[in-house]
Amino acid sequence: MAETKREIERKYEATGETPVPDLTKVPGVSEVADRGLVELDAVYYDTPDLRLAADGLTLRRRTGGSDAGWHAKFPVAAGVRDELRAPLTDTLPHELAELLRSRVRHGEVVPVVRLRSSRDVRHLLAADGTLLAELSVDTVRAERLPGGPETTWTEIEVELADDVDPVLLDAVGKRLRKADILPSASPSKLARALAETGAEPEAAPTPAKRGTAGAAVLAYAREQVDAIVALDPAVRRDLPDAVHQLRVACRRLRSAFKSYRQVLDRDVTDPVGDELKWLAGELGVARDQEVLDARLSARVEELPPDLTLGPVKARLRRRDAALAVNARRRALAALDSDRYLALLDTAEALLAAPPLRKAARRDARAVLARAVRKEHRRLGGRIDRALALTPGHERDLALHEARKAAKRARYAADAARPTLGKPAKRLAKRVKAVQSLLGEHQDAVVARAALREFGIMAHGVGESAFTWGLLYGREEAAADAAERELPRVWARASARGLRADLTR
Repeated sequence: MAETKREIERKYEATGETPVPDLTKVPGVSEVADRGLVELDAVYYDTPDLRLAADGLTLRRRTGGSDAGWHAKFPVAAGVRDELRAPLTDTLPHELAELLRSRVRHGEVVPVVRLRSSRDVRHLLAADGTLLAELSVDTVRAERLPGGPETTWTEIEVELADDVDPVLLDAVGKRLRKADILPSASPSKLARALAETGAEPEAAPTPAKRGTAGAAVLAYAREQVDAIVALDPAVRRDLPDAVHQLRVACRRLRSAFKSYRQVLDRDVTDPVGDELKWLAGELGVARDQEVLDARLSARVEELPPDLTLGPVKARLRRRDAALAVNARRRALAALDSDRYLALLDTAEALLAAPPLRKAARRDARAVLARAVRKEHRRLGGRIDRALALTPGHERDLALHEARKAAKRARYAADAARPTLGKPAKRLAKRVKAVQSLLGEHQDAVVARAALREFGIMAHGVGESAFTWGLLYGREEAAADAAERELPRVWARASARGLRADLTR
């Protein structure tokens, strides 16, 4: 994997004659050391339609300076980006190409801008000589490629050193503003170059009239498709919770297609939903393993040492490591498949030319409220059926189906929140509590199955199965507790007036 650096910086407007104020007056800065002039030459790459720039990403091949090579930058927050670096080669390194796959797909990246910068570098140092930040005055010449217009400007860039409190940037910024040096209006050099050479990414057209049910549902669907695309590189980088979030985006989109089938034609959306189900399933192997690993490990840690008999922790670690590797391979294989890229292309095509039904032209409030109420009633039916069953396997299955219905009802309410406001938010919150309780029940059911396997394995090799049986009993008790709690939690989620408030 490419080297990763968290980049935290601020940019400011300047001219060639702008003097940098004395920054030793900034608390913590004892010295400003001049590090001389560096010449940088960077070619920025993107798809012909600037998909990377549209999402705030940059890809460049840069020579000069201490970090020459290929750099891909992914936005994290305002002024914060993760920069992934690979060695300087003639072609785009494979490890960076993979991270851009959800955006580039079967296309290619081409040179779009060349930036040549003369960088006057200064280091802001603490009293003990520790580097706090690097300030550079950059004189930039940008050229649109191939053979397009050019533009020039000067800017000041302040980048925080590793492990330094970002409050330092606030203090430096305050000092600069007192000297009439103001923050830059552009988030990056590339964004400024594209804007000033007339090559900014085009905004996607709106395919439905504002205020209609079609516009509301499509806006939500667009959020989920964008989330899938954006989370793809996070999964490849194995960032925390990335698999879970990508899986949730798949489920939210599929759920929207089902809940709002009066708005979008299901003959078109159902096949896309089937592919989303496939992708969520492939990712689910990794996610389910993460959840089970965390749960069982926590349960073992809760036990007193005298109740932990046999190599319990060692067996958990060996099993978890083996299953985690296989689960990750499966998730990455799905993301590397042509089937996945076809899904992304199909979803984008659906949003560009949505299969709108007659209800899509109606006022969003009435249509969305009706759909949310329908999903809420569906959830109630699933819960009633499950609670009517005798405790055991069939009830466990029915409660799992109720959990799925709770997710769908919650997602429908979430999709309606921009339109229906607080009533939808309140209903979603109450239903989420139901979903969480049913999730706890299902996690206990899954854990019991795994613990039974551990117990059988231990018995087969002559080890004590006591601890596995003890843990099994605790998971059984957790599932029973969830079942007893469900009527109370559902009563709050089905309180009188909760659904009626949606249209008030």
